[in-house]
Amino acid sequence: MNLICPTLRHPRVRLELLSIEHLLGLQAASDDGDLSTLWYTAVPSADGMAVEIERRLGLYAQGKMVPFTIIEITDAGETIIGMTTFMNAEHSAQYTRVEIGSTWYAQSAQRSGINTIVKRMMLAHAFEVWGAIAVEFRTHRLNQTSRRAIERLGAQFDGTLRAHSLSNGVLRDTVVYSIVAAEWPTIRVHLDFKMRPR
Repeated sequence: MNLICPTLRHPRVRLELLSIEHLLGLQAASDDGDLSTLWYTAVPSADGMAVEIERRLGLYAQGKMVPFTIIEITDAGETIIGMTTFMNAEHSAQYTRVEIGSTWYAQSAQRSGINTIVKRMMLAHAFEVWGAIAVEFRTHRLNQTSRRAIERLGAQFDGTLRAHSLSNGVLRDTVVYSIVAAEWPTIRVHLDFKMRPR
């Protein structure tokens, strides 16, 4: 599988390949809620955003990641509200797996329904275009906000990787969730229901 993905579109949000042209919008999104001060996750600060964009684009050039800028669309216009990626792809003649991760949103965009739409688009691309057998999600064991968001998607808890990595200078226990291909038709209905106008 070649990690190439087109722009993903929905009336409320667009996922566009990350670009240095998104720098100012991403800096403003990071400042919305002082996200870079959260110890249990890695959100780039405004000062570090250019370096993070270059890092992700470097991984994209190596075929290891597809990094997106998340752009919210409203009647008032378009606003950059965060980043997300396809990453850690495993591909062989027999199967494809991929992780959706390195996601963060401006605080004002959290709990707005945008994450459900973003993940619905990405899951559809992974399962229906790339033919993935599973899509994985990982987060810090103590990142309860992220864990609840993953669980609301319908992903199943696979387990905890104890002392898995260093994060912000401390050991991180990583929790792993996944959705497998056989579950996707049901998860798709679940997400479409959640996305219906109320």
